[in-house]
Amino acid sequence: MKRLLFIIQNVFACLIFISIVISCSTKNEKITIATAANMQYTVKEMMEVFQSETGIECQTVVSSSGKLTAQIQEGAPFDIFISADTKYPDELFKKGFTQTEPKIYAYGKLILWTLKDDIHPSIEILTSKKIKHIASPNPITAPYGAATEEVLAFYKIFDSVKPKLVFGESVAQTNQFITSKVAEVGFTAKSVVLSPNLKEKGTFIEIDEASYNPIAQSAVIIKNTGKDYSKSEKFFNFLFSKKGKEILKEHGYTIVDNE
Repeated sequence: MKRLLFIIQNVFACLIFISIVISCSTKNEKITIATAANMQYTVKEMMEVFQSETGIECQTVVSSSGKLTAQIQEGAPFDIFISADTKYPDELFKKGFTQTEPKIYAYGKLILWTLKDDIHPSIEILTSKKIKHIASPNPITAPYGAATEEVLAFYKIFDSVKPKLVFGESVAQTNQFITSKVAEVGFTAKSVVLSPNLKEKGTFIEIDEASYNPIAQSAVIIKNTGKDYSKSEKFFNFLFSKKGKEILKEHGYTIVDNE
């Protein structure tokens, strides 16, 4: 009888310990935010403000919107997806991978940027012999790459500059081509050149928004079986809050009035 009581007590103690471990694990669980590369620096600032206000820890996975979408469909444990367009979140929503409907948080702006001192970026210079490489995000997986193709087609220079195009998997890799001067000029997001570590580096011009379709960017909460969505919902709501909109505006985005 004593032995049975001893076993029961030990089992009970183990159950309490396991319960505490699970409770602590859940309590300290971070939100994983899958973010398009153009939003990398913006989301970083948002996370810092959000964490200081709520105590909820966050981490990011940065890539092209297309690649992140593929990873989500393959079961990647992301909590929130912040895309560079509406196409990919809509696709995930229609296929049942999201907890909420996609919601537009901002409109992005395309720029032409260079770190070469002897080059002043312009549409006209792209066809000159001086420019041998033009960096662009991959139009297949990156919305800013698709916008770049629209710009080149709008100015009727796509065929003449096509051999010069060097594609980055995402905005982030495209930026590397530009900052390393592998490409003399490159198309990227305005938010990049307004980020703290790249601000005031090189020269850029904003591309006329009439030359490409509006880059509407949306976000969505990802569906995870057995997941507590309360933390994800708090960050999602912060993205659309007054403070969230202020951060977006500071990083060069056109904010959306969702209220």
